[in-house]
Amino acid sequence: MASKLINVESYQAENKIESSLRRAFELLEPKLRPPFPLSIPNLEEYAELNRAILYGVLCEPNFTKTHLKHLHAIVTDGYSFFVSLLVNIVREVYNKLVDSAKKQLVWVAREMVDVLGVGFDELLVCLLRQIVGGDFTKGNLWLCFEVVKIFLDKWDCLLEEEPLVLTSALYTFLRLLADHCRLSSNGEVEMLKQLEIQFCVKMLREQFSLCMRIGRDLIRLLLDLVHLPEFRVIWRDLALNPGEFTTPQFSDISELYRLRTSSRYSLLRITPEMETQLRFLLTHVKLGSQRRYQEWFAKKFLFAPERETLIVDIVRFICCAHHPSNDIIQSDVLPRWAAMGWLLKSCTKSYVEANVKLAMFYDWLFFNERADNIMNIEPAMLLMVYSIPKYIDVTHSLLEFLFLLVDNFDMNHNDLMRTGVLSAFTVLVQKGVVRSLDVLTSCDSLSPILKERLRRLFSASEAIVHKDLQPAHLPHQSIPSLVGPETPTMITAGVSSLSFPYKRKSSLANMQEV
Repeated sequence: MASKLINVESYQAENKIESSLRRAFELLEPKLRPPFPLSIPNLEEYAELNRAILYGVLCEPNFTKTHLKHLHAIVTDGYSFFVSLLVNIVREVYNKLVDSAKKQLVWVAREMVDVLGVGFDELLVCLLRQIVGGDFTKGNLWLCFEVVKIFLDKWDCLLEEEPLVLTSALYTFLRLLADHCRLSSNGEVEMLKQLEIQFCVKMLREQFSLCMRIGRDLIRLLLDLVHLPEFRVIWRDLALNPGEFTTPQFSDISELYRLRTSSRYSLLRITPEMETQLRFLLTHVKLGSQRRYQEWFAKKFLFAPERETLIVDIVRFICCAHHPSNDIIQSDVLPRWAAMGWLLKSCTKSYVEANVKLAMFYDWLFFNERADNIMNIEPAMLLMVYSIPKYIDVTHSLLEFLFLLVDNFDMNHNDLMRTGVLSAFTVLVQKGVVRSLDVLTSCDSLSPILKERLRRLFSASEAIVHKDLQPAHLPHQSIPSLVGPETPTMITAGVSSLSFPYKRKSSLANMQEV
């Protein structure tokens, strides 16, 4: 019999979540119609009744209000168990739900906000994670529209009860808005974009102290939106008029640069399914055997040209949210730098390539050993090192981009960024990620200009002692096993020839011309 809750093929195994809800509903269906029993259920009966009511809410739209009244009448735990069931459905089977069940799910999520159900903030975060970047299908745009409406309609309640969930929404919708602005205009998308702009501007103007909880990645996300008039004004105030935000702890944009972004924000733009597959790839797949897994991943998640922007989010996730144990690092499991090399190789659009490199190096610009995690900067360093000598173009391109960032990302704070990059290199040597930087400064294949830039940078610190290069905690690994037998078709043009938006957009000194 076809499921009323999820789309499932006849050859597929029974879904445990669907079957547990359905069986509870079938068992208790006579009790789900008024008049409801007056007896008080025990814990096991209470759990089964919650499952049955949830199945009824999702599969019987005509009786939704009846089921919800029943839930209100029997709830004894602040809706905690009911919300946990919703969270599990969103995480595990959202993509399999029939369309009518998705609509009911979003509706009941609104209701859980209204009744302040325990854990409703986690439920909203789970819904945010199911909105896929670069996906312009009707269903994905519908979900985005409905969720941003929840955050606008329930603004006062969320601000009072769970303000941090608003920062998760801001991070998500800033990122999604950048994708939606690249989509050819139509009525539905324009309406969605206006709602996203309304929410994001409201957050930035009315709750900037809350926005600062995101940290430096807030600036990275805003860079892609500076072409929009609403955000260009915000950029001008960030650079020149910080007092406009009426936030005592914010008097200069450098204060945001120094705030490390929590890894939980990096998770927001990766669906739970994507996270599971990436962690499997980086935990169980051996270097040299990864190609078929990478091809499967790309076919499933990066199958359309517009999905390419997801690579930026994946790289940020790998840098900031997937930190392998020492046992994994010392094994022959696919290292993070190799996965990032594959992702960089997959870029076909210059602006995506630039954003991917920025995602790799962003924490380098503001690195502070006391506040930042060396694991965030390790992959980019090792990718540069292990690309020598066979794929020197990769090393050349990455180093050139890094210095382009130092010189142009924010010309009012060049010293801060030089200090950050120097600190990053220094700590990478001190902590034994590499034993020396001679592999870069003494590389015959590297541009003399880049080598001179490196020498001038390193001469500012006595902490770097030149020795023979030997990675301290990784087995011998080579780029050929990263990319397979073919020569990688990297974009090898100089970074200065890329359509790199940050030089223009983030040179804050030029904001006086706005």
